[in-house]
Amino acid sequence: MNSKATPPRPLSGTIRPTDEQARALARDLISDARFASLGVLDNGAPMVTRVAMGTTPSGEPLTLISDISNHTRALKINPVCSLLVGEPGPKGDPLTHPRLTLQCRVKFVPHSDPGYKAHADHYLATHPKAKLYIGFADFSFAIFGVITAYLNGGFGKAYNLGPGDLKQQGAP
Repeated sequence: MNSKATPPRPLSGTIRPTDEQARALARDLISDARFASLGVLDNGAPMVTRVAMGTTPSGEPLTLISDISNHTRALKINPVCSLLVGEPGPKGDPLTHPRLTLQCRVKFVPHSDPGYKAHADHYLATHPKAKLYIGFADFSFAIFGVITAYLNGGFGKAYNLGPGDLKQQGAP
């Protein structure tokens, strides 16, 4: 077997043209998510962890993150990461349920940032238990600036999306 085999090429026509239905599904997956899988590079190797997820008032994904976690340290070294949102439903094949992979660049928002309070108020509306630790000095918000997104809307429903496709209606 050839150890330098080329990776398989995607089948022609497997990615559908992005339409409003795909955009709406992707936006819903982001706004409905209360947690996500976060992938970072840690010491040159991939690391995946679960984080609580919310959104900014304008609909961008964000999380409340502690400086003592390995993934925060990794993000401060390399702010490029990936998020996976969307969970299987109670029935059926898990691979038929929609999910969204976001490739992002993180921006940290510390307590001293003028926008911190607005993010905190918005986040607490969907994550009220975070009130216990949102004021801790080692916590800050990480806003995930989407670079690109890949939506698997279920079997045979694959889409490539850009940041503009994910903007909430009426958001700047």
